[in-house]
Amino acid sequence: MEAKEYIDVALVYDFDGTLSPGNMQEFGFVQAIGKDPTQFWEKVVKMATENDASGILCYMYLMLQEAVANGISLRRESFQQFGSKTELFKGVCEWFPSINEYGKSIGLNIKHFINSSGLREMIEGTSIAHEFENIYACSFLYNVDGIAYWPAVAVDYTTKTQFLFKINKGIREVSDNKRINEYVAKEDRPIPFERIIYFGDGETDVPSMSVVKGQGGHSIAVYGDNNKQTTALQLLKENRVNYACKADYSEGKEMYNIVKQILDKICLRGA
Repeated sequence: MEAKEYIDVALVYDFDGTLSPGNMQEFGFVQAIGKDPTQFWEKVVKMATENDASGILCYMYLMLQEAVANGISLRRESFQQFGSKTELFKGVCEWFPSINEYGKSIGLNIKHFINSSGLREMIEGTSIAHEFENIYACSFLYNVDGIAYWPAVAVDYTTKTQFLFKINKGIREVSDNKRINEYVAKEDRPIPFERIIYFGDGETDVPSMSVVKGQGGHSIAVYGDNNKQTTALQLLKENRVNYACKADYSEGKEMYNIVKQILDKICLRGA
């Protein structure tokens, strides 16, 4: 008896504001350095504005500086411990096995990816880290003693679009800047854009959501509160996303039903 052949589909998620109701630094790290979230992010914005610098690099720099100033360990395991405190939206933990099972039932192999401006090390500490094929996110370099000392990867809105093409072409390594630029015929790419669903909530996601939608895939603007809902509905009005959904991943809710419908369409369309 021949084994059933499944079609690969990629579900790509931002993290902060998409799977989690806040910025991951706010669930342990900020408290450990004796600040509240507003103080920390105001300092980031001030540094970025005064130096005309990347907000992503500024938050990573300040994490290192504040940790040293407050005697906080900068080891990967410490970041993972902070990540373990990260809150998740309703239904997220159950989402992965449930949607995977539904995909299998209609001949699809669901692969999950993170595409985030948050910290890879903290995402690795969450209860859902094992669900992802790969985590594309900011990360640090570590010295011989295992101490973080410099940004290794900084992910902004343009970097996120690069990672989409890595997923599209089946490239795992962030450092691979050769294969990403090589020509690969559309039909030879492991996961065509038509089989990518992108979930995002913020400004850093807009280019990625537009790229996925423009290439025939599906983009979902996620919102967890009224302010984010306004943003999501505006993106829908501007035709930059296909759907706007409340951040409730529970079975039977709007998000779940919409993704099932998308998967059904992909199944009908075939490879």
